[in-house]
Amino acid sequence: MVLTYPHLFLASLECNRLHVVMKPIEGFGVAKVVDSGDPNFRPGDIVSGFTGWEEYSLIINTKDLRKIQQDDIPLSYHLGLLGMPGFTAYAGFYEVCSPKEGDHVFVSAASGAVGQIVGQLAKLRGCYVVGSAGTKEKVELLKNRLGFDDAFNYKEEKNLEGALKRYFPEGIDIYFENVGGSMLDAVLLNMRIHGRIAVCGMVSQHSYHDEEGIHNLFALITKRLRMQGFLQSDYLHLFPQFVEQVGAFYRQGKIVYIEDMSEGLESAPAALAGLFTGKNVGKQVVRVSRD
Repeated sequence: MVLTYPHLFLASLECNRLHVVMKPIEGFGVAKVVDSGDPNFRPGDIVSGFTGWEEYSLIINTKDLRKIQQDDIPLSYHLGLLGMPGFTAYAGFYEVCSPKEGDHVFVSAASGAVGQIVGQLAKLRGCYVVGSAGTKEKVELLKNRLGFDDAFNYKEEKNLEGALKRYFPEGIDIYFENVGGSMLDAVLLNMRIHGRIAVCGMVSQHSYHDEEGIHNLFALITKRLRMQGFLQSDYLHLFPQFVEQVGAFYRQGKIVYIEDMSEGLESAPAALAGLFTGKNVGKQVVRVSRD
């Protein structure tokens, strides 16, 4: 079985000339070992790591592969809940945001692979949590299934600053940033003094260059805010702790996880394109094989 998450490596730049690299697109995957020259992995083992968009992958560098013990957690969740997105949420929320019980937390792109976990971790920490998403369906999902205190459709709000004031009349302590652009600009004006902003992503800048920029950065000074970008790889020493704790939350029914699974390798291009239009609900996964 191979489960892949779309990730793109198409070309490399060398000696001022563009060389197209003819190789499969790569991404995080879960796979069954067919054969191995590494004594740490045997045929039949289930592993996670970088695999290709292909039915069989030859992996030369095995040091980054992680062996998965099959249990009551679905294998695909090792790409999401117990994979890179889940760990990003865990490290970003606990290590960067420094949450306290009673904090007011706002999560943008809250129904996505990372945001849905951040919101649930925040609720387990005793925080008040509001999320934003781009469809009515996703907003209802946040409130009714993922346990957010409230949520709103940012596409229906003409004034994001005013919308945030409605949901956070006393201000925001923690903002988990996934989108950038006008949302970040509005959040800056609604942060409480000594608030924390964890910059996980800025999807609004993936498909175009934001020429307007951010206008409210002076709030970092007046509100004494801490705004920090991070990568989950900065915190890999916490990964075993993360798997144990979040796995326990899932088994105890304290966390639910939503994924959007497409069937067949041929569905991968459309699944990738859908990420940039908000088509997917939750973690986007492609099941290449049922073997």
